[in-house]
Amino acid sequence: MPVAATAFHSSMCFSSQKPAADSELESNLITPKPKNVLHQHPLYQRTNASISLQFKEKILCLEIMGVDSGRALAQNPSLHTAPLHSIHAIVTFLQSKGIHLKDLARIFGMCPKILTSDIKSDLNPVFNFLSYDLRVPEQNFRRVINKCPRVLISSVRDQLKPALFYLHRLGFKDLHALAYQDPILLVSSVENTLIPKLDYLVSLGFSKADAVGMVLRCPGLFTFSVENNFKPKFKYFSEEMNGRLEELKGFPQYFAFSLEKRIKPRHMKAVQSGAKVALPLMLKTTEEEFRELLRQGS
Repeated sequence: MPVAATAFHSSMCFSSQKPAADSELESNLITPKPKNVLHQHPLYQRTNASISLQFKEKILCLEIMGVDSGRALAQNPSLHTAPLHSIHAIVTFLQSKGIHLKDLARIFGMCPKILTSDIKSDLNPVFNFLSYDLRVPEQNFRRVINKCPRVLISSVRDQLKPALFYLHRLGFKDLHALAYQDPILLVSSVENTLIPKLDYLVSLGFSKADAVGMVLRCPGLFTFSVENNFKPKFKYFSEEMNGRLEELKGFPQYFAFSLEKRIKPRHMKAVQSGAKVALPLMLKTTEEEFRELLRQGS
């Protein structure tokens, strides 16, 4: 980091309140603003002279944290009027929950709305949900947030709890797996995402019980696009591979593989060799293992 940026970073953007694991990073957003450092900073010199000093300071803070300020401001217009001290408060609060400074660029970059969240009404309830509903210990908050930053901008009442209730009814009983492996399911709309994906599987000919069993075995099915994933892959499976629903019921992970890079090439090689290869073996094996399967089956 340039000398001016280092000075600005330590004197303006960050405080000493931090998790022990971040001892190498000595700062956090604070209010003193030494103009001599700001004026020397290359980012400052490139900004429009008509922009207020306060706004320039905000841009610098975002950039120094590793956040693309232009993208963040475009995606979250409220950030234009957010005071610098409120951004400082957000950062300090997240640090108090175990989030490291090095995590913030990705977290804020993916969800700039967090920067203008209300700590009491927006963020605190999320961490309470993680603690009491998902049974996530405080030292593991960081793991969940880094896996799915969108959790921080999701309403506990309108999104997280309804999703957890629906998933629990389907049979997702493992809170550990939901928290650490599939938290994206918790930020997915029950009405607009989860139910329609399940209904689509049923429309293919699976029973409701079979469709539920498939998403329990492969939760990623809830994240796949109907138009860009399910439809083209199922069409190829049924028309070109002459596959049976029973095969997909037993191996729903089929939809997780690339149609162009994995499914089609492997299927075509199997057809050309005349070998009969079970769907899981056809897709899960390494290239060397697949060649051996073809050799044995031909």
